[in-house]
Amino acid sequence: MNLNDLHKIYFIGVGGIGMSALARYFNGLGIDVHGYDKTETILTKKLVEEGIKIHYEDDLKYIPENVDLVIYTPAVPKDHGELTYFRTHDFPIKKRAEVLGIISRNRQTIGIAGTHGKTTTSSILTHVLRTGGVDCTAFLGGIAQNYGSNFVEGKSNWVVVEADEYDRSFLQLDPDYAAIISMDPDHLDIYGNHDFMHEGFTQYAEKLKAGGTVFLRDGLTLKRNNVPVDTFGVETGNYRAKDIRVEDGHFVFDFESPVASIENIRFTLPGRHNVENASAAIAIAQQLGVSGESIRHALASFKGIKRRFEMIYRDERVVYIDDYAHHPTELSAAIDAARTLFPDRKISGIFQPHLYSRTRDFVDGFAAALDGLDEVILMDIYPARELPMEGVTSALIFERMQLSNKKMATKATVMDAVKSLEIDVLLTLGAGDIDVFVQPIKNWLADA
Repeated sequence: MNLNDLHKIYFIGVGGIGMSALARYFNGLGIDVHGYDKTETILTKKLVEEGIKIHYEDDLKYIPENVDLVIYTPAVPKDHGELTYFRTHDFPIKKRAEVLGIISRNRQTIGIAGTHGKTTTSSILTHVLRTGGVDCTAFLGGIAQNYGSNFVEGKSNWVVVEADEYDRSFLQLDPDYAAIISMDPDHLDIYGNHDFMHEGFTQYAEKLKAGGTVFLRDGLTLKRNNVPVDTFGVETGNYRAKDIRVEDGHFVFDFESPVASIENIRFTLPGRHNVENASAAIAIAQQLGVSGESIRHALASFKGIKRRFEMIYRDERVVYIDDYAHHPTELSAAIDAARTLFPDRKISGIFQPHLYSRTRDFVDGFAAALDGLDEVILMDIYPARELPMEGVTSALIFERMQLSNKKMATKATVMDAVKSLEIDVLLTLGAGDIDVFVQPIKNWLADA
């Protein structure tokens, strides 16, 4: 399919973070973009302001005439009325990942893969490249604060994409450079077990175009090593950050690589895990000729990603941070980063588990991670695309936690639970709709 021949595209699930980036891409090309989503959000309102036509009912009457291509996300139910209509009437239909794959084969592509760290690393890399004179396009899994969007339009032939392991979507891509940040067990509803998931990452690495390199976090291994691999990490790997320290509330580190060393990099994001993500971005940027001075300037001016350790409110009494963490490793990283920045303060957290299957598969990991807090409010599971599973509730995590200072809450009671706390440092954690409470919590803290 030649994407340049398209005139009208219809998105099913247009408000998803990955889908909306694609919708913005085609809208920017002057293509007539329409779409459906289940609920109106801040993001869909922005899309409408940008000229994209969106409705929120699964109703055929909203489908425009002369649709050239239908793009959908696997998160949409298989019995969705509009999707069924398009299938039974032989419209050209592609998954989001397939369309990204077509774009990747026609551009010089950098694919960032990993069970966590994709969005942060992709956003850092995008900012470093653009600061260093590589005017790349980027499809991001979050709102990059420097650009106010999950889609960044560039004029060069380089494109940065997140290589998503869910539904094996990343196997649609053909990258010129690839990074694999992490391979922790996740999406076991798709892969069955960690071994099959690991095989999926190996297959992704094997999609590399001739002449490219896979940048692998040091300590990770691929099942087969028949592609060019280089390593990055913290204090380890060929491209490595070292001598991490905290100065005036910022992380500072030096960087060593076969290309060039860079000293005194001041980074706006906290946590060892974010320095590791930055190391992957620096390694790739050095391949594209970005200077050490540009890298240093980019990391010092990086404003972060919405809902990735986002500082929502801070005064002399309290600190409030919101984070998308929805895997035990991500929870631990966010909590550890808060402890590093605020070592002598009480850390409270509100966590909303995401997916019944993920809760079932990682219940012990969630409990252990949350035990790293001083007090916890645990919310009901956010189901997203899943139906309830018998016996799987937040209580499974709650019962396994060793922490005594804990309570459970629903969406109806969580604000009352928050107001009962004596807050010093507060984290809201989760990938569901916990973000609807961010503004109310911020307002309450400001007024308290």
